[in-house]
Amino acid sequence: MNKFIVEVEQAYVVFDSHQALIDINVQIPQNSFVAIVGPNGAGKSTFIKSLLGLVNLTSGTIKIDGRSPQEVSPGDIGYIPQVKTMDRTFPALAIELVITGLDYRWPWKRSHPNIDRAYEALQRVGAEHLANRQISKLSGGELQRVCLARTIAREPKLVMLDEPATGIDAIGETDMYNMLESYQTSSCATILMITHDWHAATHHADYVLLLNRKQISFGPPAEALSEDNLRLAFGHIGHSHRLKFLVK
Repeated sequence: MNKFIVEVEQAYVVFDSHQALIDINVQIPQNSFVAIVGPNGAGKSTFIKSLLGLVNLTSGTIKIDGRSPQEVSPGDIGYIPQVKTMDRTFPALAIELVITGLDYRWPWKRSHPNIDRAYEALQRVGAEHLANRQISKLSGGELQRVCLARTIAREPKLVMLDEPATGIDAIGETDMYNMLESYQTSSCATILMITHDWHAATHHADYVLLLNRKQISFGPPAEALSEDNLRLAFGHIGHSHRLKFLVK
C-alpha cells in the first residue's frame, strides 16, 4: 500500500469573489513524479502555494506527510520558482545562493560544513564549476542547476517546481529532467512540477493533475490527458495530431 505524502480534501481557495481552486481532492503517493497541467489562470500556482503554506485554504484540508503545511519543517520541502522571475542583478556567487538553502539567510560568514554541503549539492547536479561565478553571469540552464542544488542541499522529501523549463534550451531541459529523476531515485523524493508541456508530462511524470480551477483529472498521463479531459480543461486542443503521443 502506497503512503501518501500529499493529501488534499475538498480544497477551495477564494480571493474576494474569484474562485481560484474549487473542490480539489487528490492523494499523491510518496516517491512519485507529478505534473500539474492546465491553462493560464487554472490555479496551478495557487495549488502549489497552498501546499507551501503561502496561501490559506478558504475551506478544506491539506496534509503534507500527515501534517498541515504550517507544521512542516522548511527543510522537508524544496521549492524552485521560475528562473525568469529571479533577480539576477544581486551581486552574489552561485555557492552563496546554494548556502542560503542550508542557512535560510545570506552567508555573510560562511561556515565550513555548509560550504562542503553546498559544493556537494552542486556536484550532484554537475555544477561545481559554477560555484564561484556571479549569478548574473549564469545562463538560464546554469541558474536552474544552481537553484536545484540549493533545493536539494537539505535533501527534502518533497520538491515543487514552477515551470522549470522556462528560459532554458532543449539540451538544458533534458539535463534538468535527468537531474530531477536522478534525485528522485537516490532520495525517494516526490516531485511536483507545474508545466504547460504535455510532452514532458507524458514522458516524465508518473501522474498528472489536470486543473482548470476544478480538478479535471488525476492519474497516469495516458488517462489524465485523454482527449475528453483536455477539452474540458482547455476548451480546444488544436489539431488531432497533437494528441497522438498522449493516447498511445
